[in-house]
This record gives sequence, structure tokens and C-alpha cells, in this order.
Amino acid sequence: MRHFAIAVMMLLMTSAAVQAQEVTAPKFGKGLLNIVGQDSTWSMNFSARVQLLSSTVWTDNEGTFQDPRTNTLIRRSRLKFKGHLYSPKITYKMEFGLSNRDMGGVSPFTNNTPRFIMDAVIKYNFYENFELWAGQTKLPGNIERVISSGDLQLVDRSIVNSRFNIDRDMGIQLRHHITLGEKFLIREKLALSQGEGRNVTTGNLGGQQYTGRIELLPFGKFSGKGDYKGAALDRQTTPKLMLSATYDMNKNAVRTRSNMGRYMATDYGFHETDINTFFADMMFKYKGFSFMGEYAKRDADTPVATNLDGTPTGDVVWVGDGLNLMSGYLFKNNIEITGRYATTNIDETLTGVGKEEQYTLGVSKYFVGHKLKLQSDVSYIDFIDNNDRIMWRLQLDFHF
Repeated sequence: MRHFAIAVMMLLMTSAAVQAQEVTAPKFGKGLLNIVGQDSTWSMNFSARVQLLSSTVWTDNEGTFQDPRTNTLIRRSRLKFKGHLYSPKITYKMEFGLSNRDMGGVSPFTNNTPRFIMDAVIKYNFYENFELWAGQTKLPGNIERVISSGDLQLVDRSIVNSRFNIDRDMGIQLRHHITLGEKFLIREKLALSQGEGRNVTTGNLGGQQYTGRIELLPFGKFSGKGDYKGAALDRQTTPKLMLSATYDMNKNAVRTRSNMGRYMATDYGFHETDINTFFADMMFKYKGFSFMGEYAKRDADTPVATNLDGTPTGDVVWVGDGLNLMSGYLFKNNIEITGRYATTNIDETLTGVGKEEQYTLGVSKYFVGHKLKLQSDVSYIDFIDNNDRIMWRLQLDFHF
């Protein structure tokens, strides 16, 4: 399946290149190939990126950290296509994941096949500052999730994101922005999605998912889209701030983490409950300094899945909250030191998970921005009722 899909894409690219009027090779980090149609009514930029990760984890055993476990893998391997169709006002993005981590999570609802497609979305700027999106892509959730995995400030996202993010889904989004006065920018984002997560092929269990997000930028736009990139690589010449909030309701959800997690199967079908997720986040950058903060909270009307006779099935919605704080400083030689504190508190009486804290210190060397970088970090993970851990990671990231 994977090799067939790659072969088809290569064939399409070759055919398009033969028929195109203009074919150029961009500079490093700007894609592998640019194609523009003969009448300029369509274009395509093709790019690829890879993350190579090595990690070692030590577990606390009666006050001594021992039993190191090392893992080396291809964390991510992606192919990306973007461009416009018919008019510059109609754009598209496609992203495909090749690594096992990208394609994992198969189930009967994804036809028991690898989840190859990450993004497949078309965007139409139909009127002034209004844009309509349709397809599968990231929902307008917490900022750390929406930042690309290739533009992260540390090796990977925090435990707050892994517990609470609302990830990708299939549906439509309406986006708008307005500027008040000379600089004050307001962006509104609304989404209506299926509520089952990405690459679902069998039905739509439960109801729909509704997401709304507002972003306030009192000092104007970040240069280089720095509000949705980790690190202060664009070195904002004036202070820039974004304050944001997201509210998400998954109506009659059937999975333990809104549109993610386990399906809550019962002896009569699926347990359905309304799941609400709230995010408040911020991004601040000035010169080499950056700060990002997030708060997340999830609740559910009936978090415990039960059978007809009232007995619990063992599946429970992960309700609780979390806080993620991260700050870094980028030196003139493009070496950055970053610190992060993240904590989650999943309702222990329901899930048995309880509270978890993560302290992370990282160092990054950016050779060509996020397009070629080497990152390493060490984390101390404090489990309240479990063995603590120390984790060290080293990752090489390169994008064509």
C-alpha cells in the first residue's frame, strides 16, 4: 500500500513536470520542486521532511534510576504538496505520513489499513478576509498542536498536548480576520467536523464536533508567521503577543479523548457522551526571547462507559486539566536553550492516571532554521503514584 502510493505520486509529479511551463528547483528548505501550469491556473510545491530520533529512558526503582531502555527510530517521514487551483484564491495542502508512527492507530473504523493521509484540505478565500476550508486537517485547537511537528522548539510536544489535544478531523472550517486601528489583529476560526479523528472510513458514530477559536494580537502580526513556530528564529524587532482561547464540544462522542483515544464499546453498541475541551494559550516573542503558555481542561457529561446492566466496561473519558509553560532564548550563533514545565491531572478516581509533572531542559542548533536542525533534551517525569523516569532524547530534523 505504501509503496504503491509513493509510486503513484512519483508518476503524477513526473507527468506534471513534463507538461508544465515552468519547473524550478527551490533553495534548500523551500521544497524539492515547484511546478506552474502553462496558463498559471495551477501550481504545486512538493517537499519532504524526516525526523530521526534516539531516546533513552531510566526508571526509578527505590530511589535509583536504572534499567535504561534505548530506542532509535524514524519518528516522522512526510511528503507534502501545496499550491493553488484555478485561482490564487483557491489553495490546497496534502500531507502524507510514511513512518510507522505516522500510520499507526488502525482500527475497524479506518478499514484496518495504515492511516497514510495526514492532511487533504482545500481552502477558498471567497470574500475579503473570509476563507472556507474543506477536508481533513488540524482543528483550531491548542497552539502547541497546531504548530507543525517540524517547527517545534523541543524534540516533541508536551504531555499536556498528548493528553488533551483535538488533533485532525474531517469537516469544514470558516476563518476570518480583522484589524482594528493600525495593528490590533483579531482572528476567528470556526470548525464543524465529524468528531471521529482522521482517516475514518466506516460511518460516523455519535454526533458532530464543534470548535471555535479566537486569537488577539494587540501588537500586530508576527513576522515570518512566528506565532505558529517554535523558537525566536524570526527575531521580532518589536514585542509581539498572541492571546487565544478555544472551546470544543464533541456531541455524543464515542472515544475516550474526544476524537482520539479508545472507542467506548458496550454490549449495546457504543457509549455516547458530550465531551467539552477548553484551551487558553499565549505566545510572546521579542528578539531572541520566546515564551509560550497553555492551559487545557476537559470534562464530559457521563465519563464512565457502562453496559446495559450498569456495569462499567473499563473505558473512561480522560477528564481533567493541564498546564504547559515553555521559554527559550536564541543566541546569535543560532543555538537555543529552552526550558519547559508541564503538568496534567487526569481524574484519578475515574482513570487511575492521576497527576503527572514533566520538567524539560533542551538545547537546539539551527543550521537552516527549522529546515535543518539538531535538538536534544532531557526530561524528569514525576508520577505521583508511580515510578518516576528520566528521559534523554536526540533528534535530527531535515526538510527539503
